[in-house]
Amino acid sequence: MWNKIIIFCFLLSTYSFGQKEGWIENFPEAFELSVKEGKPILANFTGSDWCGWCIKLDKAVFQTEDFKKWAEENVILLELDFPRRKKLDPEIETNNNYLQSIFKVRGFPTIWIFTVQQQEDKKFSINAQVDERGSGWQKMGYMSTAEAFIQQAENIITNINTVFTEPTPTGGEKE
Repeated sequence: MWNKIIIFCFLLSTYSFGQKEGWIENFPEAFELSVKEGKPILANFTGSDWCGWCIKLDKAVFQTEDFKKWAEENVILLELDFPRRKKLDPEIETNNNYLQSIFKVRGFPTIWIFTVQQQEDKKFSINAQVDERGSGWQKMGYMSTAEAFIQQAENIITNINTVFTEPTPTGGEKE
């Protein structure tokens, strides 16, 4: 009997710690939700079980009530994890590696904020400006407070809305 209880508790703890509350691990799901809700994606490229700065960012920013409330209202949270001890689902690992190459992520933590559009062929296009070194104004790194992080994220979102708003043929803006 005790063996069954211990196994159940272990499985329950593994499940509850596998994915952080509010974060999506599957980028196609995050892309669809972004289009549906009209919110940008905040993508966290992290080494959750080995990267010291990633762990600090998670505790200092992502686990705070201020950040959780802000994120729920303003962005779709996408975690792109590159763990060393935990094994990822092969599809998620492939997807994470794909986005890491698109955004040219070389270090962790790296945060990118971007929007996506769904094309007529049901594929997604990413609205992001990335140079050959992986730099760009939509990129963030470690910050020690939720307030500073949110302020920088809001500045990026404002710029995204300005840069990626398409004008209509009459000179007005698309709705």
